[in-house]
Amino acid sequence: MAYRRVIGASASEDRLEKLIESRLQPNADKEKIDSRIWDLFGETWAVMFTDLSGFSRNVAKFGIIHFLQTIYESERLLIPIIEDHDGILLKSEGDSLLVIFRNISKALQASMHMQRTLLEYNKDKNDEDKVLLCVGLGYGQMLRIGDVDVFGHEVNSASKLGEDTAEAYEILVTPALAENAASLKEFSFGKTDKGHTKLIWT
Repeated sequence: MAYRRVIGASASEDRLEKLIESRLQPNADKEKIDSRIWDLFGETWAVMFTDLSGFSRNVAKFGIIHFLQTIYESERLLIPIIEDHDGILLKSEGDSLLVIFRNISKALQASMHMQRTLLEYNKDKNDEDKVLLCVGLGYGQMLRIGDVDVFGHEVNSASKLGEDTAEAYEILVTPALAENAASLKEFSFGKTDKGHTKLIWT
């Protein structure tokens, strides 16, 4: 099964590469090629980017072993929650996770469950041992290349929110996700001091 998954991802990447090469040719019909790319790879997902708050400072202060320990603990705690909410973990790079969900509600539920789990985990921990999570969520059409990567405006926006903007324990969402979740009465949203939309989970 693992071998078949690798084949699937490689086939997608190969097809995309050939279409991009065609797009680079003189007088290429870029509109037609773009339409083919979206037909092949365009899908609608909720996308999650996570980051650990203060991680770089702690690496510099406490060293590489502490770096590995914190990543191990964060993945041990969070990946089962992602799986329980039908998320697909596409990437784990350093202290960041890239996850996609078919269902907005499950993406929001997973985010809240992750933060609540860490809030409880951190209660009796020293500051250097706490796992402090930042989350960014987006929703919309994107290009999904096998189980390798996703590309699109909502992907970029969620990445910025999760990795650059959100603070510890925050779940920030894009306008598109907030709009599409407006009918989900079990969730409440507010604004940060900087005007970003946040999921209220406490």
